[in-house]
Order: sequence, then structure tokens, then C-alpha cells
Amino acid sequence: MPQPDSHMLDRAQGLIAFVRAVESGSFSAAARVLGTSPSAVSKNVAKLEARFGVRLFRRSTRSLTLTREGAAYFERVAPLLRALDEAGDVIRPEATALGVLRITAPGDLGRILMDAVTRLFLPAHRGLKLEVSLTDRHVNLIREGFDIAVRAGEAVDSDLNARLLARLPMVLAASPAYLAARGTPGSRSDLEAHDHIRYVLDGRPFPLRFADGSVYTPPGVLDADSGVATRIAALNGLGIVQMMRLAVQDDIDAGRLVPLLPAVALPLVPVHALHPFGRHPPLRVRLCIDFLVDQLAFLAAAR
Repeated sequence: MPQPDSHMLDRAQGLIAFVRAVESGSFSAAARVLGTSPSAVSKNVAKLEARFGVRLFRRSTRSLTLTREGAAYFERVAPLLRALDEAGDVIRPEATALGVLRITAPGDLGRILMDAVTRLFLPAHRGLKLEVSLTDRHVNLIREGFDIAVRAGEAVDSDLNARLLARLPMVLAASPAYLAARGTPGSRSDLEAHDHIRYVLDGRPFPLRFADGSVYTPPGVLDADSGVATRIAALNGLGIVQMMRLAVQDDIDAGRLVPLLPAVALPLVPVHALHPFGRHPPLRVRLCIDFLVDQLAFLAAAR
């Protein structure tokens, strides 16, 4: 029987160690994922660097960062390693998902979804380890090694596959204290006399949008690139905020925020799950996205 090529095995070990070190951020974290020692991970990466004659990482006592060559190599080889992981799905029993599932989601929406994900999804799939990043920043799924990104708004990244999870209503709201001090707007034109808390992404404030297609970009008393931050500012009486109703429904029910202009229709915001796996994502990704579709439908109906 032919024996495996030892050089090929060394290259495979170096490749796996390299990718896991990038995804986890350190040799120590990669070692935990791989069930080995940090020195073994470092040694395998060093062999890979020696083979190519380049440095893949800039190492220091506190950080591990990719060189330009390392970043280019990771973008090429990470999808290949994911493809090998996916191949195992073909021979596993149906609905048995294994491995690490990495998800990124906006802070306000992620806060809502995490209860169902940790209470219902993970207990049903014990073979999965979940890594979550709650950030409004649009991460690069391929470069940063994420499986799924949950994003509100139109899906514009042509390099990723998108599935519509839900269309969620928006709401204009302010705290009772703010309305007591400044009055309650009775029409769209009244909004111009009020303070506004603006959501900012990529340096641009989002305008107030209405269902008839009109928009209004008010001056902001506070700008933030986080839905969590804009909600806190509204709760503390800084001004009027426009948010997904699902994210503030508990505050409305408790009287901490008051919905405004109920007769003025606001648009539904599409929420998508994006993934980089083409038409055949791995089982762990398919199961999670199906779960998110069901949960958002349930939450939207319940609230």
C-alpha cells in the first residue's frame, strides 16, 4: 500500500495551522482548536514559511498580524480548507453539523437573536462550536474567516451569496422625558424642529426614510456607528431615533420609548444572511440560516 508523502503531510499540517492561527488570532488559540500545543502550531507555520521563503506573520509578544504575502495566501487557501470541511457533510447523517460556526451580526439585531441561538439552536447541534462577533462594521467574510454575516439593508456584495431572512418594520421613537421637554411631533415637517440621533455607517449618516420613497437627513445631536449606542442615546432622552422596531419593541412595551407619527408609513428593511460558500454551503451554515429565518418570522409575529 502506498505510504503518504511526508512532505505533503508537513505542508498540509502547516496549511491547517496557518489558517487556524489567522482565524483565531494567535498560535495559542489555534492550538486549542486543533488540540495541540502552541509550539507545534508555530513550528508547522515556520516550516510553511521556510518552504515559500517568505514571512506569513509579523510576530511580537502581544500580537500576530499577517504580512502582505500572508494575507494574499490566506485569501486563496482559506476557501480550500473550508471546502474540505464541507466535503464531510456529504457522508454525515442528515442534520448532524460539526465544527466551528463563525457568525457576525449588527449589535442590536444580534442582541435579539443570541437568546434563541444559544437557547435553542446550539443545544440542538452539540457538535458545533459557535464564535460570534456583534458589530455593525461590514466585515470581510473571506479575509476574516466568517461563515455567515447577518446584515440589515439591501445586499450589495456581489462576491457573496445572500438569502433574505425577513423584512422588518422601522419605527421613529423618543423617550417620554424628551417628548415632555420638547413636545411630540404631529407631522413630518415637525421633525425639523427636533433633535435627532443618527446612525452612521462608513462615515455617512443614514437619512430618515419613509414608505413613499422620500427621505430627510436631519442634523444630528449625536452620531454613532452602532445601533446599540443610538438606542441608549434615545433612552437617555437625547432625541428622536429611527430603528428597527424589533430592536426597541421591549422599550416601547415598557414605556421607555414612545413610537411617533403612527399614521406615517415607514419602509420595511430587508435582513439578509450572507455567506461565501457558493450554491452549496456546508450543513452548519444551511441549518443556521434556516433557523434564523424561522426565528425572525416568529419574533416579528410575536411583537
